[in-house]
Formats: sequence, C-alpha cells, structure tokens
Amino acid sequence: MTDAAKGSLARFLEARVPTSRKRLGVRNAMGGLFVGAGISHLTFAREEFSALVPAFVPVESDTVVVASGVVEICLGAALMLLAKRRVPIGWAAALFLVGVFPGNISQWTHAREAFGMDTDSKRFARLLFQPLLVVAALWSTAAWRDRPRAGRL
Repeated sequence: MTDAAKGSLARFLEARVPTSRKRLGVRNAMGGLFVGAGISHLTFAREEFSALVPAFVPVESDTVVVASGVVEICLGAALMLLAKRRVPIGWAAALFLVGVFPGNISQWTHAREAFGMDTDSKRFARLLFQPLLVVAALWSTAAWRDRPRAGRL
C-alpha cells in the first residue's frame, strides 16, 4: 500500500469514528464485560472456564484459560479506550468471540456444568447468544461498515 493510500485510509477512518451514544454505550458495555470476564478467567472462575476448553485443544486447559483471560482484558480495555483504532479492535473482538465458540459447543455437547448452565436447554441458549455478541462487536465499533475495501481509497 502506498503512503498516499495509507494516508487516505487513515483520514477516512478518522472521519468515520462512530459518535452515536448507542454505539458508544454498547462498545463500553462490551468492553466492561470483556474486562470482567478476563479478570474472572484469572481469578475466581478459572476452574469453570477450564471445563469449557474442548478436548481437541492441544494445550493445557489452564494455559488456555489464562491466555484467553489476558486477551479479554486487553480487548475490553481497547474497546473502551481506543476509539481511533476501533475497526481493527472490533474485528479482533469478533474473531475472539468466534474463536471461543467451540468451548460453548463443547460445554453443550458434553453436558458440562459451568456458570449456572446446568441443563441442555440453558447450554443451547448460550450458543444462540454468542452470534449476537459478534454482531454487537462489529456494530458498536462500526467495523463492518468502515472496513477497508478495494477500490474505495
């Protein structure tokens, strides 16, 4: 990418910072949820999160829980504090949520109790909620709307 194209892209993204209170509110709420979930990964809910790590993951479950907790804290803080970098942060948050989805599927298919999910219907309902979080991450950061596209520069 040429310097002129990079400059055009930067100006375009800065001009499109979502300022609506709804987007900001959802982005801050998601950021708070991410930070809170990340802290719980590292402290009081560590064992419950370990139960969600699918068996096919080739890393010790506690390592996965700690690493994902650190990532969640970073993503949450970034969602709340880095509005000018919102597009890549929105994509990163959405990809993170997609990446942890197999853990939710594993909890449902193996009937693992964690976080009050003690019935198959509760675990299945959680599966339906995850795509809404992905959409919220993309909408609140306007990551889909403002994604770089060929020919737009």
